[in-house]
Amino acid sequence: MRHVDLAVIGSGSGNSIVDERFSHLQVALVDDGEPFGGTCLNVGCIPTKMFVHTADVAEEVRRAGRYGLGARSPKVDWPAIRDRIFDRIDPIAAGGETYRASQENLALLRGTARFVGDRVLAVSYPDGSSEQVVADRIVLAAGSRPLIPEIPGLDLPEVAERVHTSSTIMRLQTLPKTMVIIGGGYVAVEFAHIFASLGVAVTLINRSAYLLRHQDAQLAQALTEELSTRVVVRLNQSVVEVDGQGRGGIGVYTRDLNDIEYSYDAEVLLIATGRVPNGDRLNLAATGVEVDAEGFVVVDEYQRTTREGIFALGDVSSPAMLKHVANQDARVVQHNLLHPDDLVVSNHAAIPSAVFSDPQLAAVGMTEQQLRDADVPYLVGVQKYADVAYGWALEDAGSHVAKVLVDPETLQLLGCHILGPQASTLIQPAIQAMATGLDARTMARGQYWIHPALTEVLENALLQVAADR
Repeated sequence: MRHVDLAVIGSGSGNSIVDERFSHLQVALVDDGEPFGGTCLNVGCIPTKMFVHTADVAEEVRRAGRYGLGARSPKVDWPAIRDRIFDRIDPIAAGGETYRASQENLALLRGTARFVGDRVLAVSYPDGSSEQVVADRIVLAAGSRPLIPEIPGLDLPEVAERVHTSSTIMRLQTLPKTMVIIGGGYVAVEFAHIFASLGVAVTLINRSAYLLRHQDAQLAQALTEELSTRVVVRLNQSVVEVDGQGRGGIGVYTRDLNDIEYSYDAEVLLIATGRVPNGDRLNLAATGVEVDAEGFVVVDEYQRTTREGIFALGDVSSPAMLKHVANQDARVVQHNLLHPDDLVVSNHAAIPSAVFSDPQLAAVGMTEQQLRDADVPYLVGVQKYADVAYGWALEDAGSHVAKVLVDPETLQLLGCHILGPQASTLIQPAIQAMATGLDARTMARGQYWIHPALTEVLENALLQVAADR
């Protein structure tokens, strides 16, 4: 049996914890991901946004006429697009693995971990061997995985070879002509934008009335309408079956709220119905770590689990399932491991998010519906991109907006939601204001806003609720 001072399960954000300050400890880093480095680096945030930028460029070329420029539809070289991304990412993953394997005080265990006792892990390796590891302290950073719904026909051999998740879709050998995407969250919306921009005929099937239903309803509905101009979006439909009989290779069969049935054909089926935490794969009950009803590891404000000496971070314990949250959790866990007598807390208030579709949608804080449901009074300011100077430069059609929600007494920001180009960047001043307690009036008038930068959409939205109060 191997004994270590610290065991970290997962090579995503958990990998960032062990630095030179841990050199006096014996550490085990356990990970079965292939390649090394976690979801964000290999199959998540980073490669998808590199694909998104390519898609954005392709769409700008197609829309060049609105600026008085003549341009042909871009020629799509899928292998070149794919390889540009992974020829950069794969060496980073390999380099990270090589570095960890070279450390004298760290044992890199490339296997699957499962608790078999109190702080005792059984690590199973691809060659069939296994060993047990007992650790004084443990960090659970095992992440999450795509949710695969129970749909009849998915396991048919002729179907399974054409079914993908976000973990596999970006490494397709050839670009399909047709694709069906099941889902209505950020993963589904981003990939719909990516593949439609590259010339794939995409059909997006969503069981809700509009896409991104957890976002501000006004903005989510506007995004749904705009994406529908490039993607066949089918709402209020649930997938009831798939088979291998459709044109292109897959048939997808749905039913709407009135029990009317529909069918769709595609070469490739992308399942994008959400993600689930990997805590259920760890046999956590064997070491006394509790999980909640949704499968997330229960942690306190210090990222400690219900078992002394065991911490958790990122997707395995955070319903937000966002890389920037996992990174913040990792910094907290790192400090608390190094300074057990001077613990710091995690700040999970007003977690921002962004959907890198076309248009982008970024959000922080509460939505109008959430404020109404909680009976919280608020003021709302909405500024169209089309009504500021840089919006003119973009030839914005008028559906893109910045919305701020403000407490009528204190003028503190309660929420901010932006739909349109650069939304993921434009929202940062609102994130900072909510984190530091800056009120809307001071935010709007206590600093310069560059004219005619696109940030004026946020400035003007703030002025609507704060200028004369």
